[in-house]
Amino acid sequence: MSPADPSTVPSPAASELVVLLDEDGRPTGTADKSTVHTADTPLHLAFSCHVVDDEGRVLLTRRALGKLTWPGVWTNAFCGHPGPDEDPAEAIVRRAEQELGTRVVDVTPALPDFRYRAVDDSGVVENEICPVYTARIAAPLDPRPDEVCAHHWARPEDVRAAVDATPFAFSPWMVEQVPQMELYSR
Repeated sequence: MSPADPSTVPSPAASELVVLLDEDGRPTGTADKSTVHTADTPLHLAFSCHVVDDEGRVLLTRRALGKLTWPGVWTNAFCGHPGPDEDPAEAIVRRAEQELGTRVVDVTPALPDFRYRAVDDSGVVENEICPVYTARIAAPLDPRPDEVCAHHWARPEDVRAAVDATPFAFSPWMVEQVPQMELYSR
């Protein structure tokens, strides 16, 4: 299977529903993703994925400059939102295709209870219960320019050092995730 042709992959923002949650993480309904991320973002379900290659390197991506939150910031490979009743591993495979034009395999939970809240400089809030996964890349990258403006493969120890030295250059969720993940403590 080759990476998805970007012209045939639906836009990730096209009528995508996110799962709203109560404070205990129980689903309370859904909302259109395009209406959720505001200055008063409700708690909702997401995921974050750190992708490695066969050499053990970690994929870093730079968020596209047109992104609503944290444009131009370096982060983990990709993030997304599982749809209602969607298996998280299937959501990760779907989102890898949508955002990076690639396939991932060996999706494994890394931080199943990760939760964060952060406010972008524009005032938009991220408020997510966001289990973190690792996955292995299984096809060439073909990132969508409206999602990713640059990418780089790096050794985990170099990523950890960069995040520790310059946290302002990375997404707030990645800054919180990296010190907690076994992947970066080798």
